[in-house]
Amino acid sequence: MDAIRITPQFEDLNKPETLINHVQDLTKQTELELLNSLRIRPTDEIQPPQKAWEQIGENNAILGTLGNFSLIIGKAKSRKSFFINIAVSTVVSSDCILNQFRGTLPHEQRNVLYFDTEQGKYHVQLALKRVCEQINIKEPKDLEVFGLRSLKPSKRLEVIEYAINNTPNLGFVIIDGIKDLINSINDENEATMIASKLLKWTEQKNIHIITVLHQNKSDNNARGHIGTELINKAETVLSVTKSEQDKDISIVEAQQCRNREPEPFAFEINENGLPVIVTDYELRTETKKDKFDVTELPDYEIYQLLNIVFSKNTQYGYSELLRQIKLSFKEKYKKKIGDNRIKELISYCKNKRWLCQEKEKAPYTQGKFEPTDETIIDGLV
Repeated sequence: MDAIRITPQFEDLNKPETLINHVQDLTKQTELELLNSLRIRPTDEIQPPQKAWEQIGENNAILGTLGNFSLIIGKAKSRKSFFINIAVSTVVSSDCILNQFRGTLPHEQRNVLYFDTEQGKYHVQLALKRVCEQINIKEPKDLEVFGLRSLKPSKRLEVIEYAINNTPNLGFVIIDGIKDLINSINDENEATMIASKLLKWTEQKNIHIITVLHQNKSDNNARGHIGTELINKAETVLSVTKSEQDKDISIVEAQQCRNREPEPFAFEINENGLPVIVTDYELRTETKKDKFDVTELPDYEIYQLLNIVFSKNTQYGYSELLRQIKLSFKEKYKKKIGDNRIKELISYCKNKRWLCQEKEKAPYTQGKFEPTDETIIDGLV
């Protein structure tokens, strides 16, 4: 369908009724032009959004793209700001951070703005110094940090909007304390206004924005109407939770993603005050109740798990086998299992000859299940 056009009939504009009709025609024309500009056709060539930063692994996971915003949620003192330090370090640095995160901002959009609405100047500077130490740069030229605690909410919003609209080569923005841009977290109009601002800024400037919001004390939901609104509009929602079993550890998990879900990971603060990845956090944080021991599952159940895995393919390399077992375990038992437990499971199955290799480093195939009198289950063999 061709774009609709309206040509106003120019009559004697001195007549009041003619002038009113003319203004109405111009308004209709403006609305129709806007509507036509927003139309999306199946033949349009629309490129996927540019990645802003990602988690590196066997299958890289996008943590944020240009043209979208993400939301970080967590309870007070869960170390959300330390996770933000990781994000800032990643997009500012040209190197991989903590062997797990990589910034992918375009060369022409390397500038980063970081707004903190809660902390005083001293602690905001400490956060900045942590970033500098993390990336081993005395003063990053592409990063500008601002402490907005002394301003009232409307002025904070005004300052952020001005900075976004007037910073050249901007690619990434952090707003640590999005609730401090409004007067009430439960005001629906204000919540809608903030969400609309984020959507407008990210799309018009083609940038990624990370926002931070507290969770309720009584549950894990983001606080207020603003939390509900931002979760509905965000590209990615990540939660930062302090481990109940080891208070030194904070666990980051995806709550909602439009892209491939990143792998959960954990970090702690080292003696230099910097966040570092905890590689064995599953072992350090599991309780006896939660601990998965392969010997506690009946053999036939373990083999049934392998049946699910090998129904998708006849052979796997080690890394892919580990990933498929993780997915199948979650599918079968409705809960997650850590990599260390899966490695134990693989070793157990190899010893039982349920997993076979022709030679070292060869693909894994499924072996035969040899039931005993106690393990013969209808339909299994």
